[in-house]
Amino acid sequence: MMRAVAFQQQGVLSLEEREKPRPGYKEILIETAAVGICGTDTHVFDGEFEGTIFPLVPGHEATGTIVELGEGVNDGVFDFHVGDKVAVNPSTTCGECEQCLNGHQNLCPKWNGLGVVASDGASQQFFTAPSTNVYKLRPETDIYEAALIEPLACAIRGWDVLPRRMGDHVLVYGAGTMGLLMAQLAHRAGAASVTIVDLNAERLKTAEECGIELRYTSADDADREKWDVVIDCTGNIRAIEDALTRVKPAGFFQDFGVAPADRTAQFSPFRIYRDEISIVGTMAVLNSFGRAVEMFEAGAINARAMISHSFTLDDYEQALEMFRRGDGRKLQIRPNDTESRVLL
Repeated sequence: MMRAVAFQQQGVLSLEEREKPRPGYKEILIETAAVGICGTDTHVFDGEFEGTIFPLVPGHEATGTIVELGEGVNDGVFDFHVGDKVAVNPSTTCGECEQCLNGHQNLCPKWNGLGVVASDGASQQFFTAPSTNVYKLRPETDIYEAALIEPLACAIRGWDVLPRRMGDHVLVYGAGTMGLLMAQLAHRAGAASVTIVDLNAERLKTAEECGIELRYTSADDADREKWDVVIDCTGNIRAIEDALTRVKPAGFFQDFGVAPADRTAQFSPFRIYRDEISIVGTMAVLNSFGRAVEMFEAGAINARAMISHSFTLDDYEQALEMFRRGDGRKLQIRPNDTESRVLL
């Protein structure tokens, strides 16, 4: 037997005893090390994420250790072993639709995220994942910090659809997990300067620790008025509207943060036309998870500065409430821990 957190239905959470899962054909059983809490988890819990089927075990930013291999896992190119440290890409797709066949699997109408749509995630002591979604980590890699690999893969996808020109000046709205990741990757993408804005002064302290040199509570306080690339990682409509006014002529605006589906933003279509502003979106992970493992293990981000608290399964509800308040830095669930901890 094992313990698991389950979203029984919209707004209803429980901690329950379950049978330990067994891996099926080409599946891997993983003992969970760490699971990051993300805004998607709150959307799922509140019934706001399209396609979610309850009951569901949440948790899609996960790492762990292999404890059992299903039949056929190593029949092809894989060489997994019990005891390997791994990170897990939560996204699965149909592989047959127009979007999948044209290389846009992240836009598959049957996209399924472990812990998000129809398959249980990692907020439990053990979970299974398809072998094609499992990535080995080096033995020396910190298995808890490595739970940032999944959001890092989303950030890499974000930069894949941006110009990545040498010498660009980049402005990021929001110093939460995704804003910090996008900002830290900006120099790797060739930025001459990186500016980050957030109303929360504590988050700006984290940005400083992560090496972001220009930090403000408003873009009005910066030395520049316009930037080549402006990225919104807040999903806040007012922030998005302000961010669009900060883009240089011929510049790029990226809508990275998740805004409510029924909200609209006001902007000047004439300026988009006259200044040739490019507006780009980005959705989840696309052929970027393996690169995220490589970048994480190469030290591209300051993971240690980003994770502030860990919680046991018993304290999952407390962690979710803390996340909603915007307290702390990255919050993690560590399902096999016996006590919750303040890490920073």
